[in-house]
Amino acid sequence: MGNGAAAPFGRYGAPSMPSVVGYLKRAAMLHPRPRHSPPPEDLELDDVATHSWIRSPPAPHLPVDDEEPAMREEDEREEDALLRPHTTPDSRRLLFKLGSSFFLFGLINNVLYVVILSAALDLVPPSTPKGIIAFCNIFPALVAKVGWPYVLKGRIRYTRRIIGNTILSVLGMLVVAMFDSLYMRLLGICLASFSSGLGELTYLQLSTTYHPPSVAGDSVGYFAAGTGAAGLVGASWWWMLRNLGVQIGVGVSSILPLVIPLAYYTILPQPAAFADLHLPPAYEDDTIGPVISPYTPIPSSDDPDLDEQGTEVKRSVALTAKDKWALVKPLLMVYMLPLFIVYTLEYTINQGVAPTLVYPVPSPEKNWLLSHIIHSVRDYYPLWQLVYQTTVFFSRSAITLGFPPLPRRLLPLPAAVQAVILTILVIDSAVGIFSDESEGLSISLVFLLIALEGICGGLAYVNVFYRVNQENTTSADGDPERSKQEREFKIGSIGFADSMGILLASLIAVPTEVQLCNIQAARGKMICKSL
Repeated sequence: MGNGAAAPFGRYGAPSMPSVVGYLKRAAMLHPRPRHSPPPEDLELDDVATHSWIRSPPAPHLPVDDEEPAMREEDEREEDALLRPHTTPDSRRLLFKLGSSFFLFGLINNVLYVVILSAALDLVPPSTPKGIIAFCNIFPALVAKVGWPYVLKGRIRYTRRIIGNTILSVLGMLVVAMFDSLYMRLLGICLASFSSGLGELTYLQLSTTYHPPSVAGDSVGYFAAGTGAAGLVGASWWWMLRNLGVQIGVGVSSILPLVIPLAYYTILPQPAAFADLHLPPAYEDDTIGPVISPYTPIPSSDDPDLDEQGTEVKRSVALTAKDKWALVKPLLMVYMLPLFIVYTLEYTINQGVAPTLVYPVPSPEKNWLLSHIIHSVRDYYPLWQLVYQTTVFFSRSAITLGFPPLPRRLLPLPAAVQAVILTILVIDSAVGIFSDESEGLSISLVFLLIALEGICGGLAYVNVFYRVNQENTTSADGDPERSKQEREFKIGSIGFADSMGILLASLIAVPTEVQLCNIQAARGKMICKSL
C-alpha cells in the first residue's frame, strides 16, 4: 500500500484527446494574438499566406464577440471533465446495483440476529436466563468466523456458500418457530447465528473481488450501512410481528433470508462488468496511496477448472497455515486489537451498564419533553437501545454518505473514546454524577454518551474493514489467483475480533450489572432492583 502522491491524472485515467485539444484552446485564449492589425508593408505575399498571426474571419452568422464566450464555456466543460471521474449512465447504473446488493446483504444477514435478541423474552420461559439467548446468538457466529478463513483452503465458491447460508438461516428460524422445546429453539438460534457469521465473512470477502479499489470500497461501505440499518429494521420488524406470537412471527421472519440469493442473482453486477468503465482507481487518501499493481482479471466461476473465458486455471493454489500467519501478523495490532477493544467496551456498556441507567420518571412540570418519552422506569433501556442503534446506523454509513475514512493511525481512537464513555457511565450508575433531583441532567448526559458510543462503534467497524479492503495485495510470484485468495483471507481474518469482543463482553456484563445494582441499593436507590 503505497503512500506516494498520485500522478495528476492518476485517479481518473489519462485525459482524452478532446480534453487535450480543449486545454490547448484555452491556453491560446489566455494569450491572444492581435486579430485585426494590418500586415507589415514589407511582407511578401508568401509570408502573408503562412504568417502565424493570420486568422480566418469568423463565420458571418457568429460574431467574434459571441464566439469567445462559447469557446470558453466549452473549454471549461472539457477541463472540468479532467477533474472528475468519467461516469456514464451505465457506470452509475452498475454502481447503484452494486450498492443496493451489498446494502441488502448487510441488512438481511444481520436482521435475524436482531430479531432473535428482540424476541428473547418471548422465546424462553421466564425462569431461563436471557443471557443464554445472547450466547447462542454469538458463539456459533464466532466459530464460523474463525473456522472458515483459517481452516479452509483454496478458492471460495461464493454461489455455493450463499445458497448454503440461506438454507441454514431459513432452517434455523423454522426450527425456532415450529418447536416449543427450549433445546430445539436454542438449536435453531445456533443455526441462524452460524449462518449470520459465515454470511458476514462471505460478503466482506466478496467485496475484494471488485476493481478498481474505489468500487471495492463502495461495496464495504454499503454492506456496513446495511448492517447498521439491521438494528433499526430488526427491532421494528419484531415490534410489528410480536403480537402474532412466536410461531407466526418467527415463521414469517424465516422468509427474509430469501432476499439474499434473489439480490445475488438478479441485482449484483459481476466484477467483470466494471473492467471497461472509466472510474476512479481509489479515493483521494494519502494513507492508502495509488494502486501499485495493475488489475488482472481473476476467475470468478464456481467451476474449479475454468475461469470466465473458459480457460483452464491452476488447481493447486491454496494458502498454507504459514502463509496465513504471515498475512495475519501485520493485522493484529493495527486492525484486530482496536476492533476487539471497541466491541468489548461497547457491549459491556449495552449489556452490563445500560440496564442500570434508570432514574425516576420525569414529571411534566420539570421535564415536559422527557415526560412524553419516558412513561415508566422500563422505558429507559429501550430508549438507550434506540439511540445506540440509530447512531450505529449513521456512523456505519459514513463512507457511503461521503465522509472520508479515518486515517490508519487514528483507528485506535474509537476504542479510547469508548473507554472514557464506559468510565463515565459506570460512575454515573454507581454514585451518580448529578443529584437525584436532577434526573433531567442525568438523562441528557447518558443520552449524549450512548449516542457517542454508537458513533464510535460504527466508525470502528466500517473503517477497519474499509482499510483492509483497500490494502494493496500482490503475491510474490505475481499469481492473480493467489493474490485474490490473500485479499479474501485478510478481510475474512478480521471478523473474529468483533465476535470475540462481544463474547467477552457477555461474560463481563452479567457480574457488572449485578454489582452496579447492589451499589445503587446500598446508597438507597432501589429502582434497579425493582425491574
